[in-house]
Amino acid sequence: MIASHSDVVGSLLRPPELLKARQDHEAGRLSHARFKAAEDRAVDAAIKLQEDAGLDVVTDGEMRRLSFQSQMTESVEGFGGYDINAFLWGEWKGAEDVGAWAVPRPESLGVVARLRRRRHLTAEEFTYLRARTTRTAKVNITSPSLWANFWSAEISPDAYPTLDSFLADVVDLLRDEVRELARLGATYIQIDAPHYTAMLQPETRAFYEGQGWTADRWLGQGIEMDNAVIDVAPDVTFGFHL
Repeated sequence: MIASHSDVVGSLLRPPELLKARQDHEAGRLSHARFKAAEDRAVDAAIKLQEDAGLDVVTDGEMRRLSFQSQMTESVEGFGGYDINAFLWGEWKGAEDVGAWAVPRPESLGVVARLRRRRHLTAEEFTYLRARTTRTAKVNITSPSLWANFWSAEISPDAYPTLDSFLADVVDLLRDEVRELARLGATYIQIDAPHYTAMLQPETRAFYEGQGWTADRWLGQGIEMDNAVIDVAPDVTFGFHL
């Protein structure tokens, strides 16, 4: 028998009120407490939307994130300065009414100091969600291989001489995060954007091979890193978003 369930990938569109609240908070026009209240309202609406649609599994819509990746950079010191383009750079192909879109990789993008966690990445997201739904609460983390974007041969070697040394610390951070989520009662964790599929496209494969690994090594090492994160929580179900 095949068991199936319905759930969203993780991200839902943030409502205009929350986008404005984030802008006002960053500009100093909105207190931290009022900004968190705006996030809470957006999460509550996202949960209701998914439950009303009859989904078996719900997320918080990733309403508390600038990008699906940004919980790492917001929770961990060492990544240096960045903006939304750190997560959006590349060439994108849209429908005819949207067209193509290209964002250059920011020249300043790159880890600049040893990574140090200030707080857990997703504990707030999960505990808030868990308390507000009787459905399976899913939380999303990123694949370690995704963070190769944040290593630069030009600006990162003082902190991390090699890509390998940087990603080893990323793996350790994510293993600790999964342990904490399991301790808090998480039963379903999704790992986002492992770079297996990036190896299929000549343009993206060229960039990643330029970081120092062959495509074969990217695939093998990527699987090893994901398994290292998964192995710390044998009672948790893991899904992938490719």
